[in-house]
Amino acid sequence: MKILFAAAELAPIARVGGMAEASAGLVKQLRANGHDLTVVVPDYERLKLSNETSTKLLLPEWARPGTARTGIVEGFGEITLVDVPWIEKPHPYTDDEGVAFPDNDLRFFGFSAAIAALVNQSVPDVLHLNDWHTAAALGFLVEAPPSLLTIHTLGYQGITNPGWMDELPTRPHYFAWYGGTNPLLGGIRLADRVVTVSPNYAQEIITEADGMGLHEHLGNLGNRLSGVVNGIDVGEWNPESDEFLTSHFTAEDLSGKATNRTELLAEFGLPDNGSEPVIGMVTRLVDQKGVDLAVDAARFLQNVPAKLLVLGSGDASLADLLDDLAVDYPDRISFRNGYDIGLAHKIFAGADLLLMPSRFEPCGLAQMQAMAYGTIPVVTDVGGLHDTVVDADQNPDAGTGFVSSSVDTAGLIDAIYRAARAWQEPARRSAIIQRGMAIDWSWTQPAKAYEALYAELQAK
Repeated sequence: MKILFAAAELAPIARVGGMAEASAGLVKQLRANGHDLTVVVPDYERLKLSNETSTKLLLPEWARPGTARTGIVEGFGEITLVDVPWIEKPHPYTDDEGVAFPDNDLRFFGFSAAIAALVNQSVPDVLHLNDWHTAAALGFLVEAPPSLLTIHTLGYQGITNPGWMDELPTRPHYFAWYGGTNPLLGGIRLADRVVTVSPNYAQEIITEADGMGLHEHLGNLGNRLSGVVNGIDVGEWNPESDEFLTSHFTAEDLSGKATNRTELLAEFGLPDNGSEPVIGMVTRLVDQKGVDLAVDAARFLQNVPAKLLVLGSGDASLADLLDDLAVDYPDRISFRNGYDIGLAHKIFAGADLLLMPSRFEPCGLAQMQAMAYGTIPVVTDVGGLHDTVVDADQNPDAGTGFVSSSVDTAGLIDAIYRAARAWQEPARRSAIIQRGMAIDWSWTQPAKAYEALYAELQAK
């Protein structure tokens, strides 16, 4: 099948959130399954390609000049990088303070127009779009191929001024939003299928509480809306062969995990007395991720007792909260501001528990990565966390982690306490770890689900 797959993020080329990992993982699996994918990503940093060819794109005047460079990225394969006005930036979306670039509407409407131009050139069997940055492509296509839009995060919709509707040749009124233009809404209304990154999230977003203003439009989709849980790249996230680890381990022999734990605490400058669980947190510093809830809960860690290591970047005010917390509790809490992929791997490998206090979580990858590394997740009961983590107190025979009964500090403290108590019981801890490590978190099953959707679209 010939598929044009477009996304604003794709690991390792542009990596901000889970979309980057999810896009790369799905693309690799679909290619392994024999499909012909044209993968389209913005040319943010003029990445060097091997075997490069270049094509000029036929775009509206405001989006010119536009070019597409196609070539090979080592370790990934062929990719098409799109250059349109102002798309080149050191970060896909924000400045150093985490503030969105003021011209993001121009940048990503231009990117969407370029996607449409590439569709017109190549005529794929299926067009697969991802989030608002690509959704407006359906407004630039007079004749669109069968289309699927994956919603990774409903909270980001790209809402902008109403003038953009004048630039869309196809049903611009579908993009109208209270005196403005909403590219994600237009994509939802025009796509043949809309897929969220977990079944539970698909149910959440048709409710007023979690629909971010779009619940009625999403509810109107009926069976055109569904959810597929993401996978993880089990080649990259594998404790048996992880290039970032000095000590590897397996579910059958966890001795290397203990070594990683010791090295991790040394990396963060915290003492190791061996009797307290180490809680890791790898996150974007945004309100969605419940970082403030983690900060409040962390003040009770001396009563658990446990240590907390945080790696994250994003909102400067949240980073300040974490900095202050680490100063207040220097023997229990350490914060590293920034994103370091190697250190992220070390946290998953060396931590005993992983904390994910998300207010909403369309899928989440960290909880699956953690379980693959024998690290027990402590999560809120939202979105994909609900679909992937089984509470070990509620279901002792199948439990893989601990789930907060509420999205607040009290619920989080309770879940952390229950997890720490289980960690203190070696037999129970081992059983929870083994169940998590036994699950197939690869892209094999998610890719099959997408293939079924593509086939359904083609048949119609």
